[in-house]
Amino acid sequence: MTTILTIQTYPKKYIFFALLSIALFRIPLFFTKKISFYKLMGSGKNGTFDKNPDWQQWAIFIVFKENDLDKIEDINIVQHVYGKAIKKWFSIFNVHTKHILLDPLEGHGKWDGKDPFELNKNTNSHDGQIAVLTRATIRLSKLKAFWSNVNGVADSMKQADGLIYSIGIGEIPFIKQATFSIWKNKEQMKQFAYSMKTHRDVIQKTRRDNWYKEELFFRFEIIKIIEN
Repeated sequence: MTTILTIQTYPKKYIFFALLSIALFRIPLFFTKKISFYKLMGSGKNGTFDKNPDWQQWAIFIVFKENDLDKIEDINIVQHVYGKAIKKWFSIFNVHTKHILLDPLEGHGKWDGKDPFELNKNTNSHDGQIAVLTRATIRLSKLKAFWSNVNGVADSMKQADGLIYSIGIGEIPFIKQATFSIWKNKEQMKQFAYSMKTHRDVIQKTRRDNWYKEELFFRFEIIKIIEN
């Protein structure tokens, strides 16, 4: 299986159709037998958890039942994975897409009660760039505490050594949130996660005060990044 994060950027004049796609795309994704898990999400503006939505940027996160997608020609990836209808949609509305193909290495937690990822490799054999997904369903009673700590973590992440890319994504604004990031290597990612005081303090608060109803943390090898 291959995990894919597809980031879509719509021209400003087509924002309405970006919103509409969140409803319409569920139909072909549901009926595509090769997709075992999918989520349609919006994104924040500042590369991590963010109250402010980016109305032009949206995301699809799927688990696809093939391991050799790196052999598919880049221009054919959308049709192969998502089908003709979504490919046509992207073409009509001039959507720029970035497809990040991933192989799960290690992690824990559930996503809406499911275990979406199948581990394919021994994590000790991987050396190089690494992607990280952190997502959570926040308890309603803890929303104020969670969001009051977001800006500090976001600012410290921007300054972290080894960070290549990050995006904040979410299924339900304020409640179901995720951060996807790419790092130069595992060591620099862990340096931020466990050694940077702001981030470390927030992790301690989440455990002590039980902020999350559900959470998931996973690391991935990056197979390929396709933009079209």
